[in-house]
Parts: sequence; structure tokens; C-alpha cells
Amino acid sequence: MTAEPRLPSDLDDPPPPTPQELRRAMGAFATGVTVITALDGDEPLGFACQSFASVSLEPPLVLFCADHGGRTWPRIRAVGRFCVNVLGEDQEEVCLRFGSSRGAKFEGLEWDRSRWGAPSLRGVPARVHAEIQDVHPAGDHDVVIGLVREVETPSDGGPLIFFRSGFGVDRRETPAVPEVDLWTWGDHWG
Repeated sequence: MTAEPRLPSDLDDPPPPTPQELRRAMGAFATGVTVITALDGDEPLGFACQSFASVSLEPPLVLFCADHGGRTWPRIRAVGRFCVNVLGEDQEEVCLRFGSSRGAKFEGLEWDRSRWGAPSLRGVPARVHAEIQDVHPAGDHDVVIGLVREVETPSDGGPLIFFRSGFGVDRRETPAVPEVDLWTWGDHWG
């Protein structure tokens, strides 16, 4: 005779996952990488972001997540509009540049000012220009909903993929980005 299965309500609640456990599990989900940009006056701003998705086609809405403690996100929020630059497979250096809290992110980087007033990075497969429609606090991040004003697909190249703490999905050994876990970069991005 087999025992009756226990229903979830009969089980003791397990402790929530640790940040390291959650990071490891989420690292198994491959994502693209973007750079969210805006202009504050004449100063270009930007941060790397892998939490980006389409929300709705009618009306056209997208979302991204930004860390409450980030230095760039509050300034982009004040500007009210932004550009999502979807990074291409050959733009790892751009990701590392915008994922760092040090250095001049735009120094020596070629970009154009879009008609929406945001830095448009060159060589990307896609750009999404949007205005902030809503911001929802969620834990240590904000979920930002943007109303899309224009999309561009300037390059036919493939996307930059982030998977298991490195770039690309074919690699199974050491991470392509030693000593850096992009999943945790959300703590510094924004």
C-alpha cells in the first residue's frame, strides 16, 4: 500500500532560497543583455540590464528592472524617457563597460543622439525608444514599464546571450567572465 501524497498545505514551509541559490537557479535561464540609456542635459547615462521584456503589443509596452540603489536609474527616471539598446553577440566589452560602476562608460564609445533624446549605441541588433509610463517597486528593484515610441533594427547580427555567469550558451567550462556574475550586477546596474 502506498502512502497518501501530502498536499502542499500539509508541508512545512521550507526556508526561502538564499541569494546564492536563487542566483545559481536563475543563471540557468539564458537572457539577452541590453544597455538602458538616456541623456541628462548633455550627459549620456547608461547601465547594463538583462531584465528586459515585451509586455504588450497594443499598446506597445516593454519593461526592465533597475536596482533601487543604482546611481544611474534615478537620473534616467527623472529624464522620463530612455532607449533600450539590445547588445549584439560581439558586444561583450560594451556589456562589461556598462555593467561596471567604475570608469567613463561612454568614453571612446561611438553613439548617436536619437530623435527621442537618448544615446543610441552603434552596432546593436535592436533599439527600443520609450517613455516611462509606470514604476512598480518590487523588493530591491523597480519594475519599469515603458510606452514604446519607436523601434529600430539596425543590425542583423545575433544577440549577446548571458548564461551561467558568462556569455554564450555553448560553453560548459569556466565562465567567460571570470570573477563576475552578471546576475548580481543588478546590484550595481541602474
